[in-house]
Amino acid sequence: MYKVKKRITIIIGIVGVLGTSILLTNCLSGVSREKENTTKPLALPVHEVAYSDAVTVKDYIGNIEGKVNVEIRPQVEGLLQEIYVDEGEYVEKGQKLFKIDPSTYQENLNNMIATEQVAKAKLKNAKLEIDRLKPLVENDVISGVKLAAAQSDYEVAKATLDQASAAVRSAQINKDFTTITAPVSGYIGRIPKRVGNLVGKGDKEPLTYLSDVQEVYVYFSMSESDYLYFSKMQAHQDSIHGVQYNENKKLTFPDVTLVLADGEEYPKKGIVDAVNGQVDRTTGAISLRATFPNQGNMLRSGSSGTLKVTEVKKQVIQIPQVAISDLQDKTFVFVVNKDNTVQRRNITISGKSKANYIVSEGLSAGERILVSGFDKLTDGSVITPI
Repeated sequence: MYKVKKRITIIIGIVGVLGTSILLTNCLSGVSREKENTTKPLALPVHEVAYSDAVTVKDYIGNIEGKVNVEIRPQVEGLLQEIYVDEGEYVEKGQKLFKIDPSTYQENLNNMIATEQVAKAKLKNAKLEIDRLKPLVENDVISGVKLAAAQSDYEVAKATLDQASAAVRSAQINKDFTTITAPVSGYIGRIPKRVGNLVGKGDKEPLTYLSDVQEVYVYFSMSESDYLYFSKMQAHQDSIHGVQYNENKKLTFPDVTLVLADGEEYPKKGIVDAVNGQVDRTTGAISLRATFPNQGNMLRSGSSGTLKVTEVKKQVIQIPQVAISDLQDKTFVFVVNKDNTVQRRNITISGKSKANYIVSEGLSAGERILVSGFDKLTDGSVITPI
């Protein structure tokens, strides 16, 4: 009986040792597999850096004005008697807009006409006097002094008539000014005055504005560096075509796009056709003007929009926007070396082209960069490029 118990105890001990050994073996195998998994290189997508042409779009805030934007002001003073148009109405050149009470100017015209008639009568009398004295002088009945005096009176009467006639014309002009007509075709702006208001040349604000918006101007400002870019680009194009570049030559810009206040693009393209000759010292910007057709009269004076100007940068390095990471005020990419280790590198971005960034410093053509998986890596990590 003692021998049986002893054998059972030995068997249990052997089983325990075997179990411990198996458990230890399994644990070591798990650690080994875990270590193998952690050291296996990650498969991550890479992008090969290369030179290409980049199309960038610069935005500029612009103010819209009618091609002809006229202040309508009275030329004479008086009570506003009639308003023939309404705000926002389209009028043709020569159409009546306002009428100032003409009674005072009509009376002044009548007075000037009467004065002219008196001057005409005096001139006629002076002529008759000369005709009467001429034969008497010729027959030596009287001396020539009286004839000379009569001729002098005639010249005075003639000058007086000319003066009176000029006064009539001036009075007529002032009377005509009481009816204000449209100097150009266009749309009527706000009309602050009402019938019965006293108006005159010295008023601070005009009777209204008249805008010809068949074509519109969009005024905007461009930085000096952007302007120099277009100047250098044109000089380069001229040299390609064998044209002598001239600094005084009008600069040619690409067609521009106008984005309206509601975010929609205006369907017609515009042309930059005027450039200010000086740089604003306070802002360092240059003023430019773009002209747009205004079919359907969609654009109105006083509104604003955003001008988009396209630039083409030749043979620059572009990388996907998803390939960068930011840390404080610096921008980084992960460069994949020849041995597939990664290294974080600082780069400088100079612009944006659709889904890419333009890199001016930090990368060279032929290098490879990661486009994802940055949070899983540190400098020196090994990857499998895909």
